Amino acid sequence: MRMDGRTTAPRPRTRSLGADDWIDAAMTVLVEDGVAAVAVEPLAARLGATKGSFYHHFTNRDALITAALERWERRDTTDVREHLRRIADPRARIHAVMTAAITDREGGVRDAALLASGGHPIVGPVVRRATAERIRYLTETYEELGLPPDRARRRAMLTSAAYVGLMELIRTGGASVTDADLRAYAQEALAVLLPPAEAAP
Repeated sequence: MRMDGRTTAPRPRTRSLGADDWIDAAMTVLVEDGVAAVAVEPLAARLGATKGSFYHHFTNRDALITAALERWERRDTTDVREHLRRIADPRARIHAVMTAAITDREGGVRDAALLASGGHPIVGPVVRRATAERIRYLTETYEELGLPPDRARRRAMLTSAAYVGLMELIRTGGASVTDADLRAYAQEALAVLLPPAEAAP
C-alpha cells in the first residue's frame, strides 16, 4: 500500500533484476511504510520477481537493508560533500546545499523517514553517522564564515533542524507545500541562518 492509499501493482519483468533494483524497491518501502515492512516476499511481488532473484544478490533481508543504507549514505552525504568541495566560497556552499536539499522533496522525505526509523539496530548507526557528518561539515563551513566553534555548531544544528523539520512535516502530512513553497522556504531559511557577510566572530 502506498502512502496515498493506492496499491502498488507488480512491475512486469522485462529484464533481469540487478542489486540496485532490489535496493530501490527496499528504500521505497522503507520510506512509505517503515523498515519493518521491508520483507523479501512482498518486495519480490512488487518487482514481479522470484525470491531466487533476491538471494542471487543478497544473503538475507538485513543485507539488503544495509546495502540500501550504505548507498543512501554514499550518495546523499559523502558524494554531496565531495561535490561541495568544488565551491570555494563557504557562503555559496551553504546556499547551494540548503537550496538543493530543501527543494529535493523526494530526498528530504527519504531523509526524514530514515531518521524516524533511527531506533532500528541497522538503520540507527548509519543515520547517526551520516547526520553527525553533515553537522560536522556545516560546522566547519560556518567557522569559515567567521563564527567561533560553539556558535558554528549551534548554527549547523539549526540548519539541519530547519531542513529535517520541514521534511518531517511533509512526510507525515502536517504541511502541504508546492515546489514554489519549497523554493521560498529555502530562501527564507538562508536569510535567517546565514550570518551577514560582514559579521564578526
